[in-house]
Amino acid sequence: MSLSDHTIPRLAPHYVFRWEESQAAWLLLYPEGLVKLNGSASEIMQRCDGRRDVAAIVAELREAFPGTPDEVQRGTLAFLDVACDKGWLRV
Repeated sequence: MSLSDHTIPRLAPHYVFRWEESQAAWLLLYPEGLVKLNGSASEIMQRCDGRRDVAAIVAELREAFPGTPDEVQRGTLAFLDVACDKGWLRV
């Protein structure tokens, strides 16, 4: 999938994104199981609320994690592509 700066990602309806204390991690829950997300993926998913576009998500992450702006953008776009391909997110 090709995402533009103006694409607005949101969680797909059959997924639940939440912190699970017992696993000490953010999880994507769905009827058949779960996906345990790493720290970077969790930071991105927290911003995929259906209100922010890709440009805003990248800008917020660059502010939160200064020093590697190009890496933040590449990593964010790569994760969003995978998350959309897997059906976790809708645009």
